[in-house]
Amino acid sequence: MAEARITPRSKDYAQWYQDVIREAGLAEPAEVVRGCMVIKPHGYAIWEKMQADLDRRFKETGHQNAYFPLLIPLSFLAKEAQHVEGFAMECAVVTHSGLKAVDGKLVVKNELEEPYVVRPTSETIIGHFFAKWIDSYRDLPLLINQWANVMRWELRTRLFLRTGEFLWQEGHTAHASHAEAREEVQRMLDVYRDFAHEVMAMPVIQGVKTENERFAGAVETRCIESLMQDGKSLQAGTSHDLGQNFGKAFDVTFQSETGTREHVWQTSWGVSTRLVGALVMTHSDDEGLVLPPKLAPIHVVVVPIWKTDVERTQVCEAAHRIAKDLRGDGLSVKVDDRDNLRPGDKYYEWERKGVPVRIEIGPRDLASASVMIKRRIAPLDANGKPQKEKLPLQDLGPSIGKVLDEFQIELFRRANAFREANTMSVDKWEEFVAVFAGDGSKFVHAHWDGTGETEKAIKDATKATIRCLPLDGQGPAAAPGSCIKTGKPSARRVLFAKNY
Repeated sequence: MAEARITPRSKDYAQWYQDVIREAGLAEPAEVVRGCMVIKPHGYAIWEKMQADLDRRFKETGHQNAYFPLLIPLSFLAKEAQHVEGFAMECAVVTHSGLKAVDGKLVVKNELEEPYVVRPTSETIIGHFFAKWIDSYRDLPLLINQWANVMRWELRTRLFLRTGEFLWQEGHTAHASHAEAREEVQRMLDVYRDFAHEVMAMPVIQGVKTENERFAGAVETRCIESLMQDGKSLQAGTSHDLGQNFGKAFDVTFQSETGTREHVWQTSWGVSTRLVGALVMTHSDDEGLVLPPKLAPIHVVVVPIWKTDVERTQVCEAAHRIAKDLRGDGLSVKVDDRDNLRPGDKYYEWERKGVPVRIEIGPRDLASASVMIKRRIAPLDANGKPQKEKLPLQDLGPSIGKVLDEFQIELFRRANAFREANTMSVDKWEEFVAVFAGDGSKFVHAHWDGTGETEKAIKDATKATIRCLPLDGQGPAAAPGSCIKTGKPSARRVLFAKNY
């Protein structure tokens, strides 16, 4: 069997993450383009399944897809001061066009009249077009979503979690009232939560960002936060109340029912390919990638086992019949009948790729009209080895469907149990510091006096940040107390953790 190439999580979590991505064939660094990545077919197939499910949910809530230019005039960003300040250091700027050959070398030819910023986010350019499209209250609400790529010139990158270019969706909506816009903000945050729970099998906490963590140019930012296996938090999605800031900057107005001219109220919301990174860090283990069935590009791999040519013919024919039947039940199936690999090497490869269920079929299984299956994370026997299960060939499709449903539920249960075991409330500064000492991190609910100065002081001392002010029911019940750092009065606990 091939030598293990995945660093244990307990030894080096960051290296483990990179190893899992490499061994699963999800992505690799785009070495010729600084800070960017190549998403390989297996990784992109996961993103496609995420896209498909989210796109369905967006359309069910009345949104339509559109596409806006990649290049944004620099003057557009300058119209919203807070916004441009928030993204200024991450912007990539196009200043010239055209190339010409001089002495065998290519040189830039023409300087542009106005520089363009490569899209870091699209509020400004969409604001420009909203102003053209909206005239009356009858044009509202305007509910738009865009699937696109984004460029943010990051100094420190990590595959999927933070790269110079990444893929995402960004929703942009305009409304006649602030109350309606705020309903939209929470509606889409709920969509993200439901997707995380039901499809990713990843528990999340909904909350409101502090002023320091708020999206540049927003009135309020709401988020979903998830706990990774190293105790750090990952912001998995955000939904922003933009108020009338961009409406005023781009003069997006409408005639109200009473005949007055008013600025629209806007929202924006998005998730990105960092969800693939979240998926890796939520479920995977030291053997490789673990995928919930609802996002697995391959649900089942069938491995035929033989010794003679006659047995090979028989079991391979049976394997392909099984695959055809399972595909008829809506499952994605791969038959691994390669001659040049031993069964153990095939098991090794598909476990690293995170395939939820493996079916093994050999001559004895054919004789007994059954197969052996192994779940990607299987119950352990008395010797601590993963157990295999025997299933009859008759009604195999429904049986495998049930196994996949159980596996999806089990992954959420495991992730939720991990989060509960690594969440705590803390009231003493010394205990708070101890939780975050070294590489340590957990979800910590603690009191905060509400000031940006104290927020920064806590971060400087511990590297822990306020991930959010949890919404009702997402954390301990709101009750007054004393700030963990200053001892000043605090209205409620907030959620702290180190973060990605």
